Amino acid sequence: MPRPSNRLSQTLRRAAAPALAVAVMAFFGAYAVLGPNGLIALGDYKRQLVAREKQYAALDQRRTMLQNRVTLLDPRHANPDMVDELVRKELNVAHPDEVIVPLK
Repeated sequence: MPRPSNRLSQTLRRAAAPALAVAVMAFFGAYAVLGPNGLIALGDYKRQLVAREKQYAALDQRRTMLQNRVTLLDPRHANPDMVDELVRKELNVAHPDEVIVPLK
């Protein structure tokens, strides 16, 4: 008849590999949910994406406005009103009888 301590050690040896496998799977499962790229972080990534898309839209609008100004100031065919506005703004030049109304 086998000794009880021998039976216990055999049972522990048999259970060691499955217990280790369960522990490893639990670790990777927890990491998949709680890790920096896990399911919980997914909501934060989506919020960051929405914020970046808003920033991109604002920058795209600004780029379009600046591209329009560059087109109006092209030396080959500059828009006279744009040139006049830019010169008056940068050089602070005005006729004595003009009234300047600041817009901003």
